[in-house]
Amino acid sequence: METAAKLNDSGIALTEANRPYEAIPLFRKALRIEPENPLLWLNLGIAQQKTGDYQEALDCYQHSIYIDDDMAESWGAMGLIYYELEQFDTAEECYQNALGRDNDSPKTWNNLGVLYFSQKDYEAARRCFEKALSLLPMYYDALFNLRDTCRELSDYRAAAEFERILQCMRREGGLH
Repeated sequence: METAAKLNDSGIALTEANRPYEAIPLFRKALRIEPENPLLWLNLGIAQQKTGDYQEALDCYQHSIYIDDDMAESWGAMGLIYYELEQFDTAEECYQNALGRDNDSPKTWNNLGVLYFSQKDYEAARRCFEKALSLLPMYYDALFNLRDTCRELSDYRAAAEFERILQCMRREGGLH
């Protein structure tokens, strides 16, 4: 018998294998079994986002939040969509909501830093990347972004140190 959990697991595997169009029907079937499961709505949103259907993805994330307002990952995913749509104020609000629910998410701190970097608020970006690295010290994306931010701030010594760490990670294959 197919359960929502089994359908969800299969949908996640397909989404991670970059086969979101095959995953979406599985998530929808799981939601017919458990319509109030916020994780199923989140996972459907992730698959929809991978197809480029941002409106459907946003609807799914909002539905998951409606069921459980503490779904930090849904808030963060919405922030990423709004960032890609260049709705920066809304993106920042979503990231802040995500951090209000899970302040220990290196990914969300990094994404917020990218938002600030794109707006040329390099000091705020630096604080975000440093926070991400305090949570996950060898987080490649945050190190890369912090290196670039330090260059923008003319902190070349710090930028060189971060570049050295990045090179070591590349050689050792220690990418996160």
